[in-house]
Amino acid sequence: MRRSRDEFAGFVAADATRLLRIAYLLTGDATAAEDVLQDVLERMYVAWPRVDNPFAYARTALARHAANRWRMRARRPQVTLVDADHPWNPDEAARTDNRDELMRALAELPDRQRAAVVLRYLEELSEAETAAVLRCSVGNVKSQTSRGLAKLRVLLDSPSSPVSGSNR
Repeated sequence: MRRSRDEFAGFVAADATRLLRIAYLLTGDATAAEDVLQDVLERMYVAWPRVDNPFAYARTALARHAANRWRMRARRPQVTLVDADHPWNPDEAARTDNRDELMRALAELPDRQRAAVVLRYLEELSEAETAAVLRCSVGNVKSQTSRGLAKLRVLLDSPSSPVSGSNR
């Protein structure tokens, strides 16, 4: 099925907020999420006539682009121009204390664990689908998810942690 360029604009209008939320959860940073999503949408526009399932394609591209970003960051440290807190929330639910705590806890996870948890539980992908998106084995998804959930439990249950400290 060949898609028209007008359909791309409709797709972006309909799904940009959800895709930005996924990018934010994968990167843990609002600015990086916007950059990753922009790069994915630019590449997707070129491939648009050949894309069968736009949302699945975009979600997979976001996870892969975020993984590439992690690899590049491991090779070359990033230097920020301005160290400022962004009062940006990905959606209205993020304004609650519990959601804010969860976002901070997710940011504490290693990148692969965060990606596995986000895709499995927030995007509700199966283990096999998550493995395909992350280009790893189902066993790796299981172990990364298990470790990520264990660390989230510790971070969210510990009153002395910076995530759930005095604002409980």
